[in-house]
Amino acid sequence: MSEPTASLPQGDGPEPLAAVLAALELEQTETDTFVGTSLPQLHGRVYGGQVLAQSLLAAGRTVADARLPHSVHGYFLRPGALDEPITFAVERLRDGRSFSARRTHALQSGVPILSMITSFQEEQEGLEHADEMPDVPDPESLPSSVELFNSLDHPVAQFFYRNGAFDLRHTAGNLFTGPVAEQTDRQCLWMRSRAPIPGDQLRQRAMLTYACDQVMLEPIMRRHGLSWMTREASVASLDHAMWWHRDVDAGEWLLYVQSSPSARGGRGLGTAKVFSRGGELVASIAQEGMLRVPRSGV
Repeated sequence: MSEPTASLPQGDGPEPLAAVLAALELEQTETDTFVGTSLPQLHGRVYGGQVLAQSLLAAGRTVADARLPHSVHGYFLRPGALDEPITFAVERLRDGRSFSARRTHALQSGVPILSMITSFQEEQEGLEHADEMPDVPDPESLPSSVELFNSLDHPVAQFFYRNGAFDLRHTAGNLFTGPVAEQTDRQCLWMRSRAPIPGDQLRQRAMLTYACDQVMLEPIMRRHGLSWMTREASVASLDHAMWWHRDVDAGEWLLYVQSSPSARGGRGLGTAKVFSRGGELVASIAQEGMLRVPRSGV
């Protein structure tokens, strides 16, 4: 089946984004304790990007507004239940002259499903350099994941059309409906939200955290001729690290330049450099995931 190529207007589809933004509005129950709910998911588990973003926002509520997150390091410890609220307990590890550090435990039934440390920094002068963005096709010339899902008469595709808050546009074929011909660990894709994202830079960085989890393991799948339709494949995020280098707007097109240096023992590592439309390197990401596939293939 061919993919649609028309461009989707950015303001078309605020409902999925509104649901994400609502899920990220945490209730403060104590000085350093917050509670949040979860968005519906087909696989019956809490989406990893959601709990990462919620943990980041909980930690951000305990530091001065002038200090923004520059890195997170988190471990997914247990699957999260969709029907149970998540408690975010923040531990204040350090407040220095320019840096602050927080540990956040995301808890259900009193046990952690995610443990994450976030470091914050005030804006400072310093040395500066960055990798350059590669030359790739513009997002307007590429097929839209939103239009693809809307064109497919399948309940899974319709779920993602109704609930997916971001538009993804791969430069060399997507993995939504089947594997691609070239088995390589390299891929590039453009991503932006389906409507503008309100809020400050902390919210923008949290939304990038939310969005990136859905694509971080794709270079491993692409390298081994797999797709999201691979039968009986078991895929789960294990740990996640992220660094913000510059301000980001997740409501504008961002280019993910991805690779996978290694996979072994049922685990694989995915990396990404994230560039703004203007060519600035705004973030770097690394995630290790579990990826188990039956020998019977796709």
